[in-house]
Amino acid sequence: MTAAARHGTTWLGLDPAHPFGIHTLPYGSFTTQDTPARRVGVAIGDQVLDLTAAAEALLPGDAALFAAGTLDPLLAAGPDTWARVRAAVTDWLGDERHRTAVEPLLRPAGSVDLHLPFTVADYVDFYASEHHATALGRMFRPDGDPLTPNWKHLPIGYHGRAGTVVPSGTPVVRPTGQRRTPEGDVVLAASARLDIEAEVGFVVGTPSTPGRPVPLAGAGRHLFGVCLVNDWSARDIQAWEYVPLGPFLGKSFATSVSPWVVPLAALGHARTAPPPRDPRPLPYLDDTADPAAEPWGLDLTLRVTLNGHPVSAPPFAAMYWTAAQQLAHLTVNGASLRTGDLLASGTVSGPGPGERGSLIELTANGGSPLTLPDGSTRAFLEDGDEVVITADAPGPGGTRIGLGEVRGRIAPAVPSPS
Repeated sequence: MTAAARHGTTWLGLDPAHPFGIHTLPYGSFTTQDTPARRVGVAIGDQVLDLTAAAEALLPGDAALFAAGTLDPLLAAGPDTWARVRAAVTDWLGDERHRTAVEPLLRPAGSVDLHLPFTVADYVDFYASEHHATALGRMFRPDGDPLTPNWKHLPIGYHGRAGTVVPSGTPVVRPTGQRRTPEGDVVLAASARLDIEAEVGFVVGTPSTPGRPVPLAGAGRHLFGVCLVNDWSARDIQAWEYVPLGPFLGKSFATSVSPWVVPLAALGHARTAPPPRDPRPLPYLDDTADPAAEPWGLDLTLRVTLNGHPVSAPPFAAMYWTAAQQLAHLTVNGASLRTGDLLASGTVSGPGPGERGSLIELTANGGSPLTLPDGSTRAFLEDGDEVVITADAPGPGGTRIGLGEVRGRIAPAVPSPS
């Protein structure tokens, strides 16, 4: 890496404070009107480097990784290849001697269409925020312990639908399902309590062997990077269906992800100690007992806007269960990882009123609606509402690492079957 790249400068003349600076370099998949075939891209400032073309010219030994236009081959290639490619891209954009070859391969970000960056193999959603779980527990079990007896012993999660994970910007059709009305009638109807869940997703690169658990110290061999997730939730459908087996139609209709995957290698300065765990978890989850398993969370700040109005800034550093613990728990029974598995954190919420990552928390289960600048109120989402989630993290030298955005607009429900 050149000295310029180490200090966050490039021959592009990019402001070092740009969230997509040379220390970020997230990967995505794009097309343009001139290039309808998908390409792998790297975001740098307000431009996108055509990595498919750049690798053909400058990294021919790895060009096959990007020929298909998705991240799938890169994800599967493993940590050594991830590091080699990132070092090469950093050098190309940081060293003036590469300018002649690389500059023609840059596209204005506004001229590209972004797609789902990788093939989602399996999708798992966790429930890792103690603040979120406690808030919901107090709503639904006001006379009991807000946390269920198992919550501090294992990362609770459920398996969702990979087929309804969609890229940012895809309209979210209001789901229809069974729900019970306040009068007690059971009806098939569009959800009246449609909600958001601001989350962070971890993308699996290298697969694991079936039957062999992945230990805490092995997370770095499998986790490639992070993206932003909005795991939309139909609270009324979910409330009626989830006992005894958990979420189904209330969660499976759409999960939106950001189009840029930020490598974990970009987030070294964002690593932070997770909260203290009490009681200590079992040894396979105890990241304080294994000297090879350094416990780490990520100091990410999420921001949620509704129709352009900021409503929340959830702090990811407060998450109780880490990605490494989630990975260890997911595989302890012998379940294997596949390239492209997506592990979502569950709703990110903090202790403060402006740090909650769902409307059910922000509005006290609909009892205290939000007031928007136009004077309208929201307990839950209405048709036409647009939600945007962004995030950033500390980078080297006081810079910020951007995670981009995930956005979605609510479209009306389709007519339900008779």
